[in-house]
Amino acid sequence: MSVPLNPSAFAVLAELLKAKSGLVIGQDKIYLLETRLGPLLKKAGLADLNALADRLKRSPADPLVRDVVEAMTTNESFFFRDDKPFLHFKTQALPRLIAARSATAPLRIWSAASSSGQEAYSLAMILAESKALLGGRQVEIIGTDIARDQLARAQQGLYTQFEVQRGLPVQMLVRNFKKEDANWRISEAIRAMVRFREFNLLNDLKPLGRFDIVFCRNVLIYFDQPTKARVLDAIASQMAPDGALYLGGAETVLGITGRFAPMPGERGVYGVTPARAAA
Repeated sequence: MSVPLNPSAFAVLAELLKAKSGLVIGQDKIYLLETRLGPLLKKAGLADLNALADRLKRSPADPLVRDVVEAMTTNESFFFRDDKPFLHFKTQALPRLIAARSATAPLRIWSAASSSGQEAYSLAMILAESKALLGGRQVEIIGTDIARDQLARAQQGLYTQFEVQRGLPVQMLVRNFKKEDANWRISEAIRAMVRFREFNLLNDLKPLGRFDIVFCRNVLIYFDQPTKARVLDAIASQMAPDGALYLGGAETVLGITGRFAPMPGERGVYGVTPARAAA
């Protein structure tokens, strides 16, 4: 940017992002503001970030607020990211939960901050391969995000060659995708297993209902400690007592909340603390 971001303008943008999304931006991340908001400035006809901050300060209800939040919170996603959480889900969590439930009890799975849908569809593909284990049981997968453009992409289920090459086994690509020009579209059967909706993790989670499995990976790293605790406690209150929470490899509940405890021998997998599980 030709004009440096002044301290008061930075404070306006930082406070807005924290209030609307929980995202904490330090002075060392000004380059992210410049990189991600640059196209938005051009589109809105604004000279620089100072002008943007001034507009948002004067007009807190400006639709541009949403655009700023979406631009700053759009994160990378790819199929079967890190692999191990999905392997644990398939070989341990899923069989355990099915054995503990009646044949008519549905399973509910939440992919929080689902971005362009790869995580939710990865779970759906695992479930599609576990039909014998499920035995006709109803399974609901919900993917949520605050970015409308990412949700639209997720609902379309259309991915580039580069995106399907990142983490997706070739057998699954052949079985579950169809080539469309230079891109790949996931099958209708898999798309039908996932329901995407706009949702902010800072909002009341009760309308989402109760979940057996929650994937909330690589999200908490952007929050400060109080916000992490608030979100984790809210998630715990919406989980079955024997449910499983999956966090990113660099995330933990330790020192943040007592509502979850690490599952023995597992990294990034947590169970609801029995004494404080949701009723």
